[in-house]
Amino acid sequence: MPKKPSRLTRDPFEERESAKYDRPIASREYLLDLINIHKVPVSQGHITESLKYDDEDRIEALRRRLNAMVRDGQIFRNRRGGYLSFDHMDLEKGFVQAHADGFGFLTPESGGKDIFLPERQMRKLMNGDKAAVKIASYDQRRERSEGALISVLERAHQTVVGRYYCESGIEFIIPDDKRLTQDILLNRDVGHAAKQGDIVIVRITEYPGQHTQAIGIVEAVLGQDNAPGMEVTIAVNKHSIPNQWNAVVKDEVKTFTGEVASADKNNRQDLRKLPFVTIDGADARDFDDAVYCEQNDKGFRLYVAIADVAHYVQPGSALDEEAVKRGTSVYFPGEVIPMLPEVLSNGLCSLNPKVDRLCLVCCMQVSTQGVIKSFEFSNAVIHSHARLIYDDVAAAIFENNSKALKAIGSVKEGLENLKLVYLALAIARKKRHAIEFETREVVFKYNDRRKIESIVPVERNQAHMLIEECMVAANICAAKLLKKKKIPTLYRIHEGPNSDKLPNLAEFLLSFGIKLPGLEPTPGDYADIIEQARARPEFDMIQTVILRSMLQASYSPDTKVGHFGLALNDYAHFTSPIRRYPDLLVHRAIKHWIAQGSNKDYGYDLAAMTALGESCSRNERRADDATRDAADWLKCEFLQKHIGKQYSGIVSGVTSFGLFVQIDDLLIDGLVHVTSLKRDYYHFDPAHHRLVGELTNRSYQLGDRLMIEVIRVDMEERKIDFDLVATLSSNNRKPAKKGKRKHSQKKGKKSVVKKARKKSSPRKPVRKKAR
Repeated sequence: MPKKPSRLTRDPFEERESAKYDRPIASREYLLDLINIHKVPVSQGHITESLKYDDEDRIEALRRRLNAMVRDGQIFRNRRGGYLSFDHMDLEKGFVQAHADGFGFLTPESGGKDIFLPERQMRKLMNGDKAAVKIASYDQRRERSEGALISVLERAHQTVVGRYYCESGIEFIIPDDKRLTQDILLNRDVGHAAKQGDIVIVRITEYPGQHTQAIGIVEAVLGQDNAPGMEVTIAVNKHSIPNQWNAVVKDEVKTFTGEVASADKNNRQDLRKLPFVTIDGADARDFDDAVYCEQNDKGFRLYVAIADVAHYVQPGSALDEEAVKRGTSVYFPGEVIPMLPEVLSNGLCSLNPKVDRLCLVCCMQVSTQGVIKSFEFSNAVIHSHARLIYDDVAAAIFENNSKALKAIGSVKEGLENLKLVYLALAIARKKRHAIEFETREVVFKYNDRRKIESIVPVERNQAHMLIEECMVAANICAAKLLKKKKIPTLYRIHEGPNSDKLPNLAEFLLSFGIKLPGLEPTPGDYADIIEQARARPEFDMIQTVILRSMLQASYSPDTKVGHFGLALNDYAHFTSPIRRYPDLLVHRAIKHWIAQGSNKDYGYDLAAMTALGESCSRNERRADDATRDAADWLKCEFLQKHIGKQYSGIVSGVTSFGLFVQIDDLLIDGLVHVTSLKRDYYHFDPAHHRLVGELTNRSYQLGDRLMIEVIRVDMEERKIDFDLVATLSSNNRKPAKKGKRKHSQKKGKKSVVKKARKKSSPRKPVRKKAR
C-alpha cells in the first residue's frame, strides 16, 4: 500500500457536489489531487480509506466516478487496478487519425508534431479514438516520433455504416469509411434482415483487440445504394453527426413561442425604424444577419445586426450542451442538420421580414477609405424591412436593372449606401494585402424522386462580396473588443503557410517566372503572387498549388496568431451564432462586457476556451468531411448515367500513379491512370506537379486542359476513372523531344511500371472462429 499522503485541505468543490447530489462524494478535482500526491499507482481501496467512506452506496459512487475519470482521460488505471495521474507517466494524449493502409497518427493535445503509430499499435484502435501513448522511439530519417499504445481513453464510434456480406457462413460488414481498416464481424445469435450488399448500420458490442476483430449487431438496414437520400444518411452515420434532439432539449424548446415576448424587448436599443434588410440566397431558410448603412459627414455609419441567440441559449442548458456536441450546422445538398432546433434557427433567431427580432448589433463608423474609426456593440431590437436575394441586389445596384430596381422599392437608398461602404471597405482590404482567392462551387438539382438530375455551377456576384465585407468588418470589431478587454473567447486563426511545403512551392512558382520572397512569406507576398498570376492561362493551377501550401484555419483563444489569409491581427467569428458555436461564445463574451463593463466573473476561463476551440475545430472538419462525402456520392451517381461520354477538363492534381482531372462546370474529379498515357514511361516530378515522358519528354502537369472519357464509376469506393482522349492545351513551355528509348536508366531514376487495372472487389475478412 502506498505511503499515507500529507493531509489534504477540505474539498473546495464540496458545496457544488452537495447541490447536485443527495449523497455527495469527493469531486473529480479533489480525487485528482489525492491521486497526484501519491505519485505511485493507488488502489480504489486506498482512496476509499483516505476518504473514510464506509457505506456501500458511497463506495459504489466512488467506483463509478473513478471509472468516468478514466474514460474521460483524467487518470489512468493500470492492469492491477491502480490509479495514476497522467502527469507522472510522461504520456501523450490525443486523437487518432487512421490511414487506409493500416498505420496511423496521434495528434497530441499538448501540441507539436503528430506521433506515428505502426500497424501493430493500431490493432486496438479505430479512426477518431482518443488514446494515450508513450514515445517508444524516434525516426531520425523521417524526423518523427513513434508511439506505443497505453490506453484507449474514448471511443469515437458506437455505430458504423458499411456493406453487409456473408461468405462461408461468416457474416461481416466492410465499413464505408476507408479509415476503418478492419471488417466488423456480426454476432450470429442476433438476427437481422440484411441482404448481400445492403448498406447497414452496425452497433459495436466488442471493440477490436490485439488479436481479435470488432463484433457488432445490425441496428438498421438502410438498403441498396440507389435509394433516395442515401448519400446523406451514410454521411451522417459515417461521421457520427448528431441528428436527433433528445427529450430534454425537446422539453426546453416547448417554452419558446413564435414571437418575441414584450418583456424581452425592454432595456434594449430600439432600432426598429431603421430599414434593415437581409440579403441571402434564394433557397436560404435562416436569416441570421441584417444590414443597414447611412452616410454622414465622416463617411458611413454601418450597422450589422446579428440574431441574439445567446439570449435564448443559456450556458449549461440542454440546448447548449447539444450545440457543443454539434458545433456547427451541416449543410448537405438539399438538406440541413441544424445546430439549434428549428423553433430558433428558422423562428425566433431568424431575422424574418416584417417581424420584431432581438439582436446584438455592431454599429461602425467607417471612413471613405474603408477604415473603421470607431464601433459600438449593443443589445437591440430590430424590424427587418425586406428579405432580398443576392441576384436581385446585384442586378439593381451594380447593373442598374430597371426591373430589379423596381423590386427593391423603399430600401433603395440604404442599398446604395451599402454599395458605397462596400467599395470603401474593399479599398482597405486591398491596402492590407488580403489574399483574393477565386473559388468555384456547384449546386445539385434533384427530380421529384430526389435523384440527382443536373449539376449547376454557382456564380458569386458583387452582392455576395458586399455582405462578406460587412460581416468581416463586424468580425474584426468583435475580436478587437474582446482582445482589448481581455475576455476569453475563440478567435478564428490562420497560421498561413506550411513550412514543409514552401521549398516545393518556391521551385514551382519559379518555373513560371514568379519569385517567392524568402521562406517566411507575408500575406502581402501571397497577394502579389495571386495578382501576378491572375492574367495567366495557368492561374487556376497556380492558385490551387498556393492553397495547398497553406495550413487550415481553426478556432483558438490565442490572441497572437491572427488571420494570415485576411491579413488581420485580430479576427473572430461573430456573425453566425445560429449555425456556429464559436460565434455564440463570442456573443456571450460581448454581452458580458455590455452588462458588466469588465471581464470579472465571466463564466469561461482560458482552459475551458482552449478545450472548446479544439472541439469546435474538430466538429467543423467533421462537417466538411461529411458534406464532401455526400457530394462525392452524388457526383458518382450522376456520372454513372454518363459512362462513355466525353468532357473537357483541367488537370487538378498529379501523382505518381496518374492525373486527376476536374470536369469543367461540373467540378467533378476523376483519375486518368498512368496506364492511359500511351507510348511512353512517365516519371513523377513532385516539385513541378507533372509527369514527364522518358522517351518523348512529353509532360502532363497541373493546369493542362484535356479531353477525357468517363470509363468507370465505383460507388462503393467513390472513385471515377477517365481515359485520356486528347490534349486541348498544355502549360509546357519546352517542345517535346523525340529520341530512341534508352536501354539503361540513370542511377537512382525509377520508371513507372505500368500495371493492368484490376477490378475492385470487397476486402476479404480475416477469418476468425465464430463466437
